[in-house]
Amino acid sequence: MFSFISGGPGLAAWFSGAAAGIGLFAVVGAQSAFILRQGILRKHIVPVVATCAAIDAIFIFASVAGLNTLTRALPWLTTVVLWGGVTFLAWYAWQSARRALAGTGGLQMDDSDNTSRRAVLTAAVGFSLINPHFWLDMMVIGSIADNFGNERMAFAAGVVTASCLWLTAQGLGARLLAPLFTKPKTWRILDGTIAVILSVLALSLAFRGVH
Repeated sequence: MFSFISGGPGLAAWFSGAAAGIGLFAVVGAQSAFILRQGILRKHIVPVVATCAAIDAIFIFASVAGLNTLTRALPWLTTVVLWGGVTFLAWYAWQSARRALAGTGGLQMDDSDNTSRRAVLTAAVGFSLINPHFWLDMMVIGSIADNFGNERMAFAAGVVTASCLWLTAQGLGARLLAPLFTKPKTWRILDGTIAVILSVLALSLAFRGVH
């Protein structure tokens, strides 16, 4: 399973994927608020995390594989997607930097409660798929992975790893994280870190685009 990341280039691509995944996923939105709330309540959190992780993994690998096939048929699409990824990453980094400077990051969770497992898992699927940021993230991941050539699946594996770690940290560590993330300073540190990671990724993509 891990043979494609055992070598030097594959391992480097995996680390790049993990860094990109943390930068893209470590943003608290509707899905994260839902997962953290379920974790704090200890209601069906393991199946919720497993469902979200499976959805992420399926679409991450599909995005990487599908985009590569498509760009072989339409070579010019690589340039379009690359610069689209640069633009999106730069915008995302700017938004994270603004939140870090203004201290406006944080959780906003509603008071609704789902008691049955089926209702909770249905909500988990909805928060994952009925989410514009999810699809934007998939396009960005595919565009970055296309630059790794034969190591693109190692990159995808790194992104999946980051997704699983972030989801698990939210769900299973919610009780420990909740008091910490009530402090605006914590959100500023998180958003600042995200801004730096995404800025570096945007610059590296732009550098490849002009050479």
